[in-house]
Amino acid sequence: MTDQIDRKGLAPRFWERKPLRQMTDREWEALCDGCGKCCLNKLEDEDTGEVALTCVACRLLDDETCLCAQYEIRHQFVPECIVLRPENIDTHAYWMPQTCAYRLLWEGLPLYDWHPLISGDPESVHRAGVSVRHRTVPEFEVPEEDWEDYIIEEPV
Repeated sequence: MTDQIDRKGLAPRFWERKPLRQMTDREWEALCDGCGKCCLNKLEDEDTGEVALTCVACRLLDDETCLCAQYEIRHQFVPECIVLRPENIDTHAYWMPQTCAYRLLWEGLPLYDWHPLISGDPESVHRAGVSVRHRTVPEFEVPEEDWEDYIIEEPV
């Protein structure tokens, strides 16, 4: 069976033809756009479930690259870090950034043109102004009780 042809005459890309639960580890990891927003600390209202984004970054987030400085061994440093996987996305998608590829695909929406899988350039997410590059404060500089003072609107 051949893949359907998309509007540009190309076969659909893996994220357009595969459900999240059928992706390989490599495909799953490739969905990350490198924006860094998932590594920002969030505050959840216990009554409403509303999630507020702060600019207070996980201690492992590199503000220049917007990547985890210790990705493979991050749980040694941040045990509470959530590993988003196809098996738990139903539980965690609600707090993922609005522009996150995992959340978009989970919601049945397409990726943005600036996504590196589409643009072919990992810097496109930064040029589009969607990443948190140079917008974060390390969590060790802000007491947790003050995080409400650091609530931001998500860069979209």
